[in-house]
Amino acid sequence: MGKVIAITGKGGTGKTAVTAMLIRHLTNSGKKFRILAIDADPDANLADALGVQVGKTIGDMREFMQDSRFTASPDTDKQALFEAKVFEILLEEDGYDLLVMGKPEGSGCYCYVNNLLRAILDKTATDYDLIVIDTPAGLEHFSRKIFPELDDLIVVTDESRRGLTTGERIRDIAREMGLKYKNLYVIVNKITTVRREKVLENAASLGLEVIGIIPYDESLAKFDLVGDPLMGLPDDSPAVQEMVNVIGKLGL
Repeated sequence: MGKVIAITGKGGTGKTAVTAMLIRHLTNSGKKFRILAIDADPDANLADALGVQVGKTIGDMREFMQDSRFTASPDTDKQALFEAKVFEILLEEDGYDLLVMGKPEGSGCYCYVNNLLRAILDKTATDYDLIVIDTPAGLEHFSRKIFPELDDLIVVTDESRRGLTTGERIRDIAREMGLKYKNLYVIVNKITTVRREKVLENAASLGLEVIGIIPYDESLAKFDLVGDPLMGLPDDSPAVQEMVNVIGKLGL
């Protein structure tokens, strides 16, 4: 299995933007990474940020796998059918593949969808050099052991002390749950220049390692405002330039 990076944090902090900019850089870098991007948030936004259209999701796959016509036939080669359905929902783009969790139809919990995602990862993870997961807010999904052992758990937060405290809480909860990861890093998003040193001071006092300080970026704000894909951000965007530094620190 290649390197596995999960990007987490509170809603609205910019997790999806960070994920999209990471993929943007790697696909433009000329390096021959085999990348699997996973939008594990039921409120899927990663495809929009990447500028691609998703046809089917893991949620759609759930409906098929639970259909009585699938479960009734004892002669069905279920493993072969499972692999065919995975290929059907896997979006193959230039430089990366994308899996989207989506929302299952009807009522009920996401347990079966989560199990499908776990099974898909077990089957496909060794095919990629890098797996990047845009996770839902919070850590409940980690407690279900959906994801393999992580190399890097990245917490995206805002510049406030409360935001950094969330990073501390995520670290502590991850330890309590026995979540396996090698490194936990923080990326502070939408920071103002005058608060940079104070943010680093606050992070150090909480024992958090900051590997990225993304400044407020007017071009990024405009892209978000009109819904343009972040793959089109200019190279001189301050946010893009800071993500280059982050990617270097991640050893990519």
